[in-house]
Amino acid sequence: IVGKDVLLLLIFLVNFPSLARESKAMKFQRQHMDSHPAAISASYCNLMMKRRNMTDGWCKPVNTFVHEPLADVQAVCSQKDVLCKNGQSNCHQSRSQMNITDCRLKNGSKFPKCVYTTTQKEQYIVVACEGNPHVPVHFDACL
Repeated sequence: IVGKDVLLLLIFLVNFPSLARESKAMKFQRQHMDSHPAAISASYCNLMMKRRNMTDGWCKPVNTFVHEPLADVQAVCSQKDVLCKNGQSNCHQSRSQMNITDCRLKNGSKFPKCVYTTTQKEQYIVVACEGNPHVPVHFDACL
C-alpha cells in the first residue's frame, strides 16, 4: 500500500472503526510512513501527528516519520537481527541512512493543544519485524 492507498485506508478506519481492526503492520505504516511528503515545514509534526491520530485523547511524546519508499523500509526486516530497546531480538537496522523527521512534544505542551518540534535528519533506523512475510511493526530507534 502506497501514498493514496494509505490515505484511503486511514479515511476508512476513521469513519468505520468498528468494521476494521488495525493490524500492527498497518499501525506502523500509519504512525511512521510518509514516503513522499509535499514539503516539510516547522508545522509538519503538528499537522501529521493530528492527521495520523496520535493526538486523540493525549499527546504522543515522540514519533518518527520515515520518508522512504515502503518497500525500502520493509527490506530492513531482511537485515540481521539486532537487540531491541526492550531486550527482544526481533529488531533490524537499516544498512543505509534514511530520510526521517523526528517529532517531539514541546515542553509544557499538553492535550488538547499538542505542539511539536520538527527536526529533519538522515539516520539509520531500527525496526521490530513480525509475521510471514516479515514486516515492520514497531519503530525502535534511529542512530
